[in-house]
Amino acid sequence: MNDMKFDIDAAAPKPSALAMVPFVSVADMMRQVNQAGIDRVLRDLAAYIEADFRRWPEFDKTPRVASHSPEGVIELMPTADAEAYGFKYVNGHPKNMREGFQTVTAFGVLASVATGYPLLLSEMTLLTALRTAATSALAGKYLAPEGAEVMAMIGNGAQCEFQALAFRALTGINRLRLYDIDTEATDKAIRNLAALDFQIARCASTEEAVEGAQVITTCTADKRNATILTDNMVGAGVHINAIGGDCPGKTEIHPDILRRAAIFVEYPEQTRIEGEIQQLDADHPVTELWQVLTGAAAGRSDARQITLFDSVGFAIEDFSALRYVHDRVRAGAPHVLLDMIADPDDPRDLFGMLRRAEGTG
Repeated sequence: MNDMKFDIDAAAPKPSALAMVPFVSVADMMRQVNQAGIDRVLRDLAAYIEADFRRWPEFDKTPRVASHSPEGVIELMPTADAEAYGFKYVNGHPKNMREGFQTVTAFGVLASVATGYPLLLSEMTLLTALRTAATSALAGKYLAPEGAEVMAMIGNGAQCEFQALAFRALTGINRLRLYDIDTEATDKAIRNLAALDFQIARCASTEEAVEGAQVITTCTADKRNATILTDNMVGAGVHINAIGGDCPGKTEIHPDILRRAAIFVEYPEQTRIEGEIQQLDADHPVTELWQVLTGAAAGRSDARQITLFDSVGFAIEDFSALRYVHDRVRAGAPHVLLDMIADPDDPRDLFGMLRRAEGTG
């Protein structure tokens, strides 16, 4: 058998515009956010997410495809409407922080349904943090008690500041009560948030943090069935933003709280596997957030009701975020172009393109 060796450094044809795909790197994403301002980005992302949730029936939907290991999880999150297909690759490895790595990393692709060609390749580690916070605050806008000003943040890791900023941008929250078992995480959060004009109280326990809070956000990283909130900690009228339970066997909320609360979810088929409600019977009633946004279902019914957003993150939120970034790129936001698509002169002659790159064709 002959081994044919092709010299890819030979005079290859110059890629056409069809072969070039916009790529938003981490540096590009940081420039985009800092140029626009993070408050505006969070509000814009929430608007894109709300617009897509309002047309929820138009999307293909499936629970994320997950590969679990003792160390963490790697997931693919796909969805599509009639015009675009999007997916996100994302991991969740709580042990990573102890080894100097991010707990969550991600990238995503938006593609044309008509051609299958990618329209955008983007980092999504930063973008996931932004869209998660935007989704939480969007739910809080509809579910939190009217006039809420105080939020307890249980877990002060990578998501903490994004949640605080999103809730202020969309609901007016400006007072924070922070607690984390890792005091260095709280130090970090206070250092970052104090410069952003929040009123901040450092708390010595979860019990202290929830005192006087109208919104409680739980966002811890350990992959285990934990009880961050017990039933006696949660009084009437509170909104719980439960975002830490996001895979099988990982929860934060005592089941008795769930039984007292009106529970709102993104996609029940996924949340019953991964969310807080994995602790309840499979037929326990929940309301889908898109139904609240469209007026098909009620949100908060009265001032004393406990509402709970059991958020695990869903692919449509990532689709919305990629759609937002794609629109920003088309408007001239920072990005580069990657030569990702083979583009032979004759679409049938992919091999010939390869040979001509060697200079022998």
